[in-house]
Amino acid sequence: MPITAKADVYSFGVMLFEIICCRRRTETNVPDNEAMLVDWVYDCFKANEVNKLVPEDEVDKKKLERVVKVGLWCTQDEPSSRPSMKKVILMLEGTVNIADPPCPTSIVSSQSLE
Repeated sequence: MPITAKADVYSFGVMLFEIICCRRRTETNVPDNEAMLVDWVYDCFKANEVNKLVPEDEVDKKKLERVVKVGLWCTQDEPSSRPSMKKVILMLEGTVNIADPPCPTSIVSSQSLE
């Protein structure tokens, strides 16, 4: 699959997070650990605290977790790890199981520098 198609998939994942969290990809008026949206979403997912992403809304936690997983797969640093848009649609519809996404490379890289 061409890299540009995988870039469109990445952008779709970021857009999902922006819609869920009602904020931009990067923010300066939040705590440092929440500044990068993709990293913060992953941290909340791994801590089983996806409800922090939508603190003022009542949502179906299973549906929220599914959308978060899809977004995390879409935003993997390695383009070859990202799903096709066809698979993204199937995951969002709930017609295929979604494995837990691996840690984004950017988080691993920043943790190894500390």
